[in-house]
Amino acid sequence: MPETSVAHFYDELADDYHLIYSDWGASIRRQGDALDALIGQDRATVLDCSCGIGTQAIGLALRGHRVTGTDLSPRAAARAAREAARQSLSLFTAAADMRRLPFPDGQFDAVVCADNSLPHLLTEQDVHAALAEMRRVLRPAGLLLVSTRPYDDLLRDRPASTPPQVHQAANGGERTVTFQLWHWHDDGEHYDLEHFQLLPAGGEWRVKVRRTTYWALGQDRLADLAAEAGFVDPGWRMPQETGFFQPLLVARASK
Repeated sequence: MPETSVAHFYDELADDYHLIYSDWGASIRRQGDALDALIGQDRATVLDCSCGIGTQAIGLALRGHRVTGTDLSPRAAARAAREAARQSLSLFTAAADMRRLPFPDGQFDAVVCADNSLPHLLTEQDVHAALAEMRRVLRPAGLLLVSTRPYDDLLRDRPASTPPQVHQAANGGERTVTFQLWHWHDDGEHYDLEHFQLLPAGGEWRVKVRRTTYWALGQDRLADLAAEAGFVDPGWRMPQETGFFQPLLVARASK
């Protein structure tokens, strides 16, 4: 999928992205705590190279880390900076492609690429390019944290949809419903996603639909690509172990 269409998907979603969570603020804190425990050092310099509207980046900044956020979507990155400022946090953000990161070599202690962002890249060549850039901007032995959907299970079952998620506004306010339809390609690995949001509108429902494409990248294959890009000891940590909501590939940059 052309990068402009991925950027468009998230530009369109940026204002409503928090509505996919039942409680976005609680998710920020919970995800930040889980990633902080994996980073395991105080005031690390962290790049979140798929920061979206700031869920992980703000969570890590709340834990005292020095976080930079980039995202393919200019609107999402700008919102992340605004949301951080509302909490009096310092978060520099910019629009950038993870395959071409605008930073010098060896700048960061850790790189985070969370929330199933890497599988927007649809070929091994593009995934390798992104991982090589993450490796480049990490210091020697720096930490890589990549989260994806549990694709080993999903490739076995090939679901057609996700369960609805309900967000309720504060103090028992109006509810928003989010769900996805998945359309699997003939290769059995890629799928087109239709992202539905049902928003209350004066007693009726207003429907927003946004579309994008993913590669259901299995865990062994992604670990192999990380090793080819210069990471050592890549391994997967599961949600029941980390407290993070998705499986996490954890690896170190080669020295």
